Amino acid sequence: MDKSQEHIVIVGGGFGGIATAKKLRKSSCKVTLIDKSNHHLFQPLLYQVATAALSPGDIAAPIRAVLGEDSGIQVLMGKVEKVKPEQKQLLLHDGRTVTYDRLVLAPGAKYNYFGNEQWENHAPGLKSISDALNIRERILLSLEEAEQIEDPALREPYLTYVIVGGGPTGVEMAGAIAEIAKRQLMRDFQNISANETRVFLVEAAPKILNGYPDELSEKARQMLEDMGVRVLLNTPVTDIEENKIHFKEGFIETPNIIWAAGVSASPLVNSLGTEQDRSGRVKVNQNLSVPEYPEIFVIGDAAYVEDKEGNPLPALAPVALQQGKFVADQIIHGDTSSVKPAFIYKDKGMMATVGRAKAVADIHGLKLSGFPAWFMWSFVHILFLLCFHNKIRVFVEWMWYYFTFKRGVRLITDRLDCKYCGETGISTFPESPEIEFSEYEH
Repeated sequence: MDKSQEHIVIVGGGFGGIATAKKLRKSSCKVTLIDKSNHHLFQPLLYQVATAALSPGDIAAPIRAVLGEDSGIQVLMGKVEKVKPEQKQLLLHDGRTVTYDRLVLAPGAKYNYFGNEQWENHAPGLKSISDALNIRERILLSLEEAEQIEDPALREPYLTYVIVGGGPTGVEMAGAIAEIAKRQLMRDFQNISANETRVFLVEAAPKILNGYPDELSEKARQMLEDMGVRVLLNTPVTDIEENKIHFKEGFIETPNIIWAAGVSASPLVNSLGTEQDRSGRVKVNQNLSVPEYPEIFVIGDAAYVEDKEGNPLPALAPVALQQGKFVADQIIHGDTSSVKPAFIYKDKGMMATVGRAKAVADIHGLKLSGFPAWFMWSFVHILFLLCFHNKIRVFVEWMWYYFTFKRGVRLITDRLDCKYCGETGISTFPESPEIEFSEYEH
């Protein structure tokens, strides 16, 4: 087929999908990108929206603007429900079908509740702007509720925060909440004090930041505990119900439970009918194509790819970016050779922030912590933002926060139920919680 007639469809406007589309802009192919949202979201900074440090517009940009006005790429807003590989078709949520010659699947991932999907109602994850805003308002509303309860014992649940999962997102979220609850916002309240707040980071494994060197993991744990976060290791969650989280040795009552304990691939890839790992990721060929369907590529969080040591590549933005460019190169230059190229990930290091001027980083064996790691983390994340105005806005917000210790986005609208304002939203807080804390509380 003439390449100018080939229709390349990309599903997903995340890092992998955008990288693929950008590289295909100058090709002669017809390119269509489909996403359920109209914007690209910089997920590594989503927790900062949830903790009132940034606004959604600081970390998101319209996909059409990211690709450019003259890209020639068709952008469709819609949710893909199913892939029909035999017919080379995609079925959308509204019943439309889209036909492709080559397909690049970059649908991302969702949080994995390990067979307990009902927990999601009480412990939301953090994958979208809506998730971030709901969590932000949950945090702010809990402070407002606590301010209006005179009995210190009755307001304890509202000043308790539990983050499940000790990966980068969990660590970053725990540190940010500790800064909010124990320092920054307390000056705005009269009846509650910083020493009343409790922040827990719960991890089933023996250390946080699994995959990082032990010394950096321990450094991060010490930083969190210095900030007032109680890190509970070897503590798997046994159950979550409304306003209560259970462990083998007790439970904690709080409406502020946040889930950051692992991800599974988008269920869209299930319709391929090919081999997947335990997290639902597709086991692709060395060139990132699906074994049964060489015209379909899977990249990013939905693809299972091993490194030289046989370890699966992490679900990180740099992995998706490199895979997107790799697949685009194959499409542009053709794949007539019987020997397919192999994707090789160029690892540029790992880093995670814990709080203001606190972070850990491992860059090709160079281990950093504290301010140097935080400065590097900040520089890299600003660099990875796709739009120039986002880079400027985030830089200004961070400088303001660094010198003033003030977070500017502290609005409560009508997302949550509030007995004081009469609005009804998506979640409720207990009218008179029974205080029955476990050993973790004291």
